[in-house]
Amino acid sequence: MLHPDRLFSSDPTQRAIARRLYAEVQNLPIVSPHGHTDPSWFALNEAFPDPAALFVKPDHYAFRMLYSQGVPLESLGVPRRDGGAVETDSRKIWRLLADHWHLFPGTPTRMWLEHAFETAFGVTERLSPATADAIYDRIESCLRTPEFRPRALFERFNIEVLATTESPLDPLEHHKAIRESGWKGRVITAFRPDPVVDPEFEGFQANVATLGEITGEDTATWKGYLAALENRRRYFKEVGGATSTDHGHPTAVTADLSTAEAEALFAKALRGTVTAAEAELFRGHMLTEMARMSLEDGLVMQIHPGSVRNHNPLVFDRFGRDKGCDIPSATEYVRALKPLLDRFGNERDLTIILFTLDETSYSRELAPLAGHYPALRLGPAWWFHDSPEGMRRFREMTTETAGFYNTVGFNDDTRAFCSIPARHDVARRVDCAFLARLVAEHRVDEDDAVELATDLAYRLAKNAYKL
Repeated sequence: MLHPDRLFSSDPTQRAIARRLYAEVQNLPIVSPHGHTDPSWFALNEAFPDPAALFVKPDHYAFRMLYSQGVPLESLGVPRRDGGAVETDSRKIWRLLADHWHLFPGTPTRMWLEHAFETAFGVTERLSPATADAIYDRIESCLRTPEFRPRALFERFNIEVLATTESPLDPLEHHKAIRESGWKGRVITAFRPDPVVDPEFEGFQANVATLGEITGEDTATWKGYLAALENRRRYFKEVGGATSTDHGHPTAVTADLSTAEAEALFAKALRGTVTAAEAELFRGHMLTEMARMSLEDGLVMQIHPGSVRNHNPLVFDRFGRDKGCDIPSATEYVRALKPLLDRFGNERDLTIILFTLDETSYSRELAPLAGHYPALRLGPAWWFHDSPEGMRRFREMTTETAGFYNTVGFNDDTRAFCSIPARHDVARRVDCAFLARLVAEHRVDEDDAVELATDLAYRLAKNAYKL
């Protein structure tokens, strides 16, 4: 199923150059500095239960497409918040995926899944209703063997380091277990403070109270609240090996309030009386506070704005967060980031990685900002644009202004473990194809392109995320 020249140009000159560049980076270790895989997989090292549990249930890219065609999430085994009945027969779930495989041509999901089927499990037949059971049996038989336990796959995938993402309220017991197990695989955490810095996050007041309990700080006060956040950041570094934070705010708005203004706004947030505009202002100020803390403790800061999360209230109410119904939204950066950048943008010891779901901002706002401020770097094409065309557009729209070295390579940002090698392979192929065009057009020498390909595939992520 996997053509060796996939994603390379049909032009023979460019294709030949891309082949040479790809040969230099194809087998480099994978650096996965941001994602959402489950650390318990590597702590417990238990066998994945079955193909549906591995490929369908955790992958909102897969099940959102099926849902869009009328397939109920219950029939895919996605757990309900109320504990209501869902399909438990994994073979039936797998057959549903196969019945709807015709929906996926041209999507990155199809590329990722077929890459995993072939390279990890030796499946060379195309998934279809006729082949569904045979492929299920093949994958299931593999999963019963020690070679397909999470740690063994981690090593076979040639992953050098993998970052998960946890709430400040997480005790990180799985990360502790990994570190104490003696296993050499490097799995670290990232600090995601959204539940305790977003007044509109469900359970915000209770979350802040819990933050106080686990840190011994008085989070009913502004001073104690900040101290508690600093405490947890240290904990994440020491216990989970964290090198980064992550902030999934609705917009890129930042603010730099006085202490009195921040105290008053925080008090309203704790009372649950903030307006939507005040909640936005509080989140914006907390981004600036997080930048201050990052300058002090060295954690790299990631900002992932622009998603209208839980857009479908029926799905959110029934199944909760991260169920494929988050939708990109236009996002402004130049004015939104100015309060933070006025204070910290010129700091060479601070790294803030910006992401976007709004491609129109690449050349207009993000590339010029990252091409100027020492503290800023551009994260790769993300989520809905984590695709061959999305990656190409990212390079085309940012390189002339920001260059390559104000970007941070690639991160896969995935919950689907077996898609990690596929995603990195796609990124490496797309970057090699992009560089091949520059070489063919005599805009870059090939020896420089070899160095760039290696940096984009490996070194930039290591350096940016301090790995």
